[in-house]
Amino acid sequence: MNNSLLQTVRLSLKNLLMHKMRASLAALGIFIGTSTVIWLVAMGEGVSHQAQQQIKELGATNIIIRTKQPSSASDEQADNSRIKIYGLLRDDYRRIVENIPSIRRAIPMRELRFELRMGNRTADAKLVGCVEEYLELNRLEIARGRWLTPRDRGKKVVVLAHDAAKRLFPYEDPIGRTIWVGSEFYVVIGQTKPRMASAAIGGSLDAREYNLDAYIPLKTLRHRVGDLVMKRIGGEFQGEQVELSQITVSVDSVDEVDETAAIIETLLKKYHEKEDYAVVVPKELLRQAERTRAMFNVLLVVIAGISLLVGGIGIMNIMLATVTERTREIGIRRALGAKRRHIIQQFLTETVVLTAGGGLLGVLFGLLCGPLFRGLRSGLTMVSPDLLPPIVHTLEPRIAPWSVVLSLFISLGVGIIFGVYPARQAAYMDPIQALRHE
Repeated sequence: MNNSLLQTVRLSLKNLLMHKMRASLAALGIFIGTSTVIWLVAMGEGVSHQAQQQIKELGATNIIIRTKQPSSASDEQADNSRIKIYGLLRDDYRRIVENIPSIRRAIPMRELRFELRMGNRTADAKLVGCVEEYLELNRLEIARGRWLTPRDRGKKVVVLAHDAAKRLFPYEDPIGRTIWVGSEFYVVIGQTKPRMASAAIGGSLDAREYNLDAYIPLKTLRHRVGDLVMKRIGGEFQGEQVELSQITVSVDSVDEVDETAAIIETLLKKYHEKEDYAVVVPKELLRQAERTRAMFNVLLVVIAGISLLVGGIGIMNIMLATVTERTREIGIRRALGAKRRHIIQQFLTETVVLTAGGGLLGVLFGLLCGPLFRGLRSGLTMVSPDLLPPIVHTLEPRIAPWSVVLSLFISLGVGIIFGVYPARQAAYMDPIQALRHE
């Protein structure tokens, strides 16, 4: 039995090698389909992993309460004062801390756009008023100098993020130097290391760029800058009054997150007439990201499966043409005693060998996804640094083992399914008519 099968495989290889170009083109469709499955899933897994890491960085036991501009602001208020008052309040922070015992810590912050100046150099940065725990919360690292401490509260000191420091002090050490923050001097006490930007996550969190920040004590921002920010728009001044931009709350256990978030929403709803806040739970974002990844992978496999289907149709056409060319050979084999199952086995084996060869080569090419992608990215970046979108520069393909197995099984399945019809056509041919065929 084994010798018979081995002989059939050898004969199949011999027949395929007699028409190398035709066999290669037939296998090419399977090769492309198989490698496409692996590549697309690897890219999808890479994007999904990146999003999930950003969500995990927010902390599974954290609850983020953000200020947001209400969708329908009071027109009467805007017309009379030109000042919009909305968002989280310091009283909200106090009420949350005092009334919810499950909270382990709560970190407030306020951020707004500000121009930093040093001589004739400027940096349009995000001024962040924060407390000492902000460094650990956002996984920032100090490159030189130090971070904010309790003794800095109310003082005019600033910690510059990496890019902000480089724009103001391209060739100098900024520590101990003074810069203009708006219309006041601040002393630079530290500089943070570069931090990868976080992408927008669904509609819940905006993209966040950390490298152009400037960090000052929250108390200093309140006393020196204030809650009201005025801007000149269209020849007139308009203002926004916001006390806090965000409060990040931590609890001890993941099981307490949903309940605590619900209590916070109830508490805020009691003291806010309009919905000028948003409560975001990273744990729910993580579940949503998992669901999105699953749907995305199904879509990618379907798209790549279409490539394999087209390749299978091509193989069936090739095998039907082969049956016609080898009609006389089939007639001779039948006359010498070969049964129909032997003919089916012969042509089906040739199809499987063809698809297995294309599938294995496709898998090998698919496994090179990472190095090939990085090489292509480096080449395009050297040609034009701005050619690729930012997400591509940080994307790392992640090959999913299941996609390799799935693509190989699909390619073999395609070979069997699309090889059965030509094999049956050959097996059920009239031997006498086949012998007369020229």
